[in-house]
Amino acid sequence: MQNGPAVRRRKLGAELRALRTGAGLTSGDAARLVGWHQSKVSRIETGASGVKPADVRLLLDTYGVDDGQLRELLLGLAGSEHASARHRWWHAYRGILPPAYRDFISLESQASGMRTLETTVVPGLLQTPEYARAVTRSAVEGLDEERLDALVEVRLARQDVLRSDPPLRLSAVLDEAVLRREVGGPEVMARQLKRLAEAAQLPQVRLQVLPFATGAHVGLTGPFVIFSFPSTSDLDVVVLDQLTSSLYLERKEDLQAYGEAFNTLRIHALSPEDSVDYITAIGDGA
Repeated sequence: MQNGPAVRRRKLGAELRALRTGAGLTSGDAARLVGWHQSKVSRIETGASGVKPADVRLLLDTYGVDDGQLRELLLGLAGSEHASARHRWWHAYRGILPPAYRDFISLESQASGMRTLETTVVPGLLQTPEYARAVTRSAVEGLDEERLDALVEVRLARQDVLRSDPPLRLSAVLDEAVLRREVGGPEVMARQLKRLAEAAQLPQVRLQVLPFATGAHVGLTGPFVIFSFPSTSDLDVVVLDQLTSSLYLERKEDLQAYGEAFNTLRIHALSPEDSVDYITAIGDGA
């Protein structure tokens, strides 16, 4: 379990190592070709040290990587300002975002897919402005109105990943408690439920509800997010939110365990079609 930056360094290093071996080069060969000491290549590949975007670009050129999508992804992991606007829009808000939140948004903006179990609140990518405001005000004590406005703006800006080209593919399983908890009051909640039903019709969104009648399930241990990335599954990561920080899981056994747990939750949840009906019925007060 590590923090966001450490995970990104390790993921980036592992991918660069795979690209080097795929090019038929040893670490010594790569070092000679780019004019570095071999230890620098080793530190980058093990994630022991950070790497500048310019160095990543040099390695990618040396390894003959011309896949534009993969290059952009890896440069984004290195913090490149030349990554697409989708991958760096949040930089303008760095001064108001906690580090853990910046790490999460960075991963979200680069991911191609997101699987999430939510047990308490509506996923941020599907929140209405009023709901987002109520959640943010409750989650962060002592906010002045200016900072609250900025954090809500960030949450809404995050939703652009669902409208980008290509869009983020979102698969969400919601415990019924998410739908029943009146965040912001009855009117705000009614609009939020309507928004969920509308979002469920989008081709890039798969929304399922776990009704109370399901009883105990594997998701009772808490919510989680699984990010998937284009070009390579080696960059996938699980994120677990805690009160003051986030944990990032990258081991294959962790990814497999959470992937299997999510598949189990989807099996026990209502179908996407029945979930929309269920959400609509709750919104109508049925």
